[in-house]
Amino acid sequence: MPAGQANAIGSRPSEIEAYDVVIVGAGFAGMYMLHRLRGLGLSARVFEQGGGVGGTWYWNRYPGARCDVESMQYSYSFSEDLQQEWVWSERYAPQPEILRYANHVADRFDLRSDIQFDTRVERAVFDERARDWSVTIAGGKTVRAQFVVLATGCLSNARMPDFKGLSDFAGEVYHTGHWPHQPVDFTGKRVAVIGTGSSGIQSIPIIAEQASQLTVFQRTPNFSVPARNAPLSPQERDFFRTNYDEIRRKAREEMRNGIYQELPEKGALEESAAERNARYGARWEKGGLTFTATYNNIALDKAANDTAADFVRARIAEIVKDPEVAKLLQPNDHPIGSKRICVDTDYYATYNRANVKLVDVKANPIEQILPHGLQAGGVTYGFDALVLATGFDAMTGSVARIDIRGRAGQTLNAKWEAGPRTYLGLMSEGFPNLFVITGPGSPSVLSNMIVSIEQHVDWIADCLDYMRANDLDSMEATCAAEDNWVAHVNEVAHGTLYPQANSWYMGANVPGKPRIFMPYIGGVGVYRRICSDVAAKGYEGFTMTTAAPVQRVAASS
Repeated sequence: MPAGQANAIGSRPSEIEAYDVVIVGAGFAGMYMLHRLRGLGLSARVFEQGGGVGGTWYWNRYPGARCDVESMQYSYSFSEDLQQEWVWSERYAPQPEILRYANHVADRFDLRSDIQFDTRVERAVFDERARDWSVTIAGGKTVRAQFVVLATGCLSNARMPDFKGLSDFAGEVYHTGHWPHQPVDFTGKRVAVIGTGSSGIQSIPIIAEQASQLTVFQRTPNFSVPARNAPLSPQERDFFRTNYDEIRRKAREEMRNGIYQELPEKGALEESAAERNARYGARWEKGGLTFTATYNNIALDKAANDTAADFVRARIAEIVKDPEVAKLLQPNDHPIGSKRICVDTDYYATYNRANVKLVDVKANPIEQILPHGLQAGGVTYGFDALVLATGFDAMTGSVARIDIRGRAGQTLNAKWEAGPRTYLGLMSEGFPNLFVITGPGSPSVLSNMIVSIEQHVDWIADCLDYMRANDLDSMEATCAAEDNWVAHVNEVAHGTLYPQANSWYMGANVPGKPRIFMPYIGGVGVYRRICSDVAAKGYEGFTMTTAAPVQRVAASS
């Protein structure tokens, strides 16, 4: 929309662009949000700090980067034509293929015309008199919008560790969450990888094949199960395409994690040890995240959880030839699944290679980075390249980078200082007309993200349509509703084993971050029903104000 035009927020000075909605981020959430807003006839502008669409799949280009949700399910459902025409090549799509899919969506629905790339949002300030937002981007330009939607992603703010001497390292330094766009070749190089979370577990086997020497520095071992990745057969694709309606319905309504799968009917202790091992063995051979769904009480009962954890630890001992290395790789400090379980290809077997060494950082803390290596536990290790697989400031990190100011100048960072507070993971009291897609207090990272994204986007779009139909211009969560929801999220979480782990779900990977279990663990289906019920009751738990008559501007075509 050209600068100087008026829209739903009224007239503005000619030098200020104004939109119905500003969207921050052009990943899967931001793209679908833009598509839905266009369908409502609302003007929208997307600001994306990267040079292209795709969000986390634009930035995470490290070796072996791959989705841990099967590709036929890690895809949009809003367009029947789209889900029928796109051809996934593998069971678990690699990053380049997911990025191609994101670009295909952007082109198919002509989304780029309303996306401004290489643009970072620095500040958003709510004007209580005008009931709209002033959004400032890098460089100082400001635009106005009645609504702001944060589609910033849950795993998009790479966490740089604060190692002494890191800036002095003379070799190449890479972070798995911010990988170069050009190929990186480790052939013949001595490489150090710090971190054994998901990105480390995916990249280590590939780096090991190239490097002359790979040294892995592990603080905490993680449970990982084989992916059993393989090319998709025409029959597998046809099954999904033919049954997509029912598959999507079950994923949305019946599955706790938004992933279509066979639901277990028994608890782990209801069968003999031999029967359990046979069942675990079958799931292990099948591969994938459904391993923890072998029984229905693995996330709830420590004794049941121990049977699954013991099975995986035994498999690690079978795969890794050196008993001492195997012991270091066996997690013993958290229940299986309480940290996001990893899905790998030959991760444990990689430690059988002669050129791979594992260092226990708990016993031998990293003391400093040196110009040509690092010192840990009094021992100096030399290498030419350093890979930081140190994860993300999850769920809140990308939001925290924006200076967001609501009523009376209150900052969102100050309000969330002791932990994030939202109603339904969608809004935070004191910040009217500000929506968060898959924010803390929603299933988000405990689910198939695209299932949760579509549900949030549809809810927000329907809400904005309702507001327009009823001449409402402002919406805000009430303090009581927010308090009750935060209490509910905590209560449900503490009824499971999840809070027993020092996970990024709890913010435990970021020094100084409050230890709060951030996602909603009640399940995708339950959460969807709660959100639908809130809307059906006239958006119960939210306050809305009546709008003055305004001139509207046509949305982008």
